[in-house]
Amino acid sequence: MITLLLIFFPLVAALLLLFVKGQQVRNMALGAAIIEFAIVVFALTQYQQGNTTQFEVSYNWINSLGITFHVGMDGISLLMVLLTTFLVPIIILTSFNREYSNPSYFYSLLLAMQFALVGVFVSLDGFLFYIFWELALIPIYFICLLWGGENRARITFKFFVYTLSGSLLMLGGLIYLYLHTSGTHTFNIQALYLAGQSLDMAHQGFVFWAMFMAFAIKMPIFPFHTWQPDTYTVAPTPGTMMLSGIMLKMGTYGVIRWLLPVVPLGVQDWANVAIGLSVIGIVYASCIAIVQKDFKRLIAYSSIAHVGLISAGILSANVQGVQGAMIQMLSHGVNVVGLFFIADIIQKRFNTRDIASLGGIRNLNPQFAVLFLIVLLGSVALPLTNGFIGEFLLLNGVYQFNAWAAAFAGLSVILGAVYMLRSYQSVMLGETNSITTSFPPLTGSEKGVLLILCAAIIGFGVYPKPLLDIAEPSVVKLVEGVRLAMGK
Repeated sequence: MITLLLIFFPLVAALLLLFVKGQQVRNMALGAAIIEFAIVVFALTQYQQGNTTQFEVSYNWINSLGITFHVGMDGISLLMVLLTTFLVPIIILTSFNREYSNPSYFYSLLLAMQFALVGVFVSLDGFLFYIFWELALIPIYFICLLWGGENRARITFKFFVYTLSGSLLMLGGLIYLYLHTSGTHTFNIQALYLAGQSLDMAHQGFVFWAMFMAFAIKMPIFPFHTWQPDTYTVAPTPGTMMLSGIMLKMGTYGVIRWLLPVVPLGVQDWANVAIGLSVIGIVYASCIAIVQKDFKRLIAYSSIAHVGLISAGILSANVQGVQGAMIQMLSHGVNVVGLFFIADIIQKRFNTRDIASLGGIRNLNPQFAVLFLIVLLGSVALPLTNGFIGEFLLLNGVYQFNAWAAAFAGLSVILGAVYMLRSYQSVMLGETNSITTSFPPLTGSEKGVLLILCAAIIGFGVYPKPLLDIAEPSVVKLVEGVRLAMGK
């Protein structure tokens, strides 16, 4: 029942918020999000370490098609739900310093998106997974369309078409697997695993590309990334945080849960190409980030580079790569939300995100400079920050697959330090100018958000063992099954 509560509580709260008027709606939204996080914390206390699926619920839904409402959580799912429920209240709290028209609709859409995201991470039925996957697109589409910036209609439409096209490819792959399930056709995840593994390498390759393209667009991976920089830049900051902090993890999670075990021979046959695209995206996005003038757009390109490394680690199909991906998904979610919030703080005070126009903020607010630096160091994977653990495991995993791929993927560390430290130098250091003549003190909510994120960055970097222990048994079981199907 815990899983059902995690899925439907945000939806009920979202519907109730529609009837709340005035700015008090944000306090109620924050309260609902905190309750959802508390439910996950309770689930963690009840979770038994191991590789089995727990908190499992299964109800017949559409019997004639073999579709069930089947949900549950293992260590992989639990970490993704933990990330979602940890970030959503923080994202809501970041919005306290901005006024949004029709706030009841705005916060209802945020919680409705949380409902769909949790559903994606706990689904154990292929059709149910697809339903939640599509439902997650609807709230973020309206958030970007109604509260976005300049040219939002055109940019949001491009984002919608890209992601919907990928979703239809994934649906095609799932239906193909469904038709190859033995006996009575079903969308049960284990039945789809067996159906995919029963196909020959060529047919697994077709399914691989149908599903990988959907996940690659969502992450996004080069060359399916063109929707991302514009969408991240034009979306309101909470929308950008939902997209980058949580929604892109749908793609990486999909590769782990719904690609590796389903078509292991397809992964084996096409891993070189897919990892090649991921590595190209790392270098390309990092180089583009270096020359960016808009700080928010720089962060958007840095996200492409980070997720490229995550994708390469997963497709290496070894324990270090997949475990590193799990940890880096958590770290990236925390760090990128912090960076986008810092960009929003700067834009609110100076009405610009142009890096060259800023400078000297450290002289005006040293406390903000320190908090910014901690978030930045987590993003560039400094040892004893959260970003280091995941990147180390990812590069280890990619190296086991191919040393040259690891060498080029490792450029993400060097190039990431270049564009992040240069931007920090330009924005925070030096002398003030006509634009940065004053910097009002951080508000209570701003300070609270940054302190929570910095505590997570340092705490997880110093002591990552609890999160590693949650994921490891499930990761080991999954990878061993994949490698066995590959004949390794």
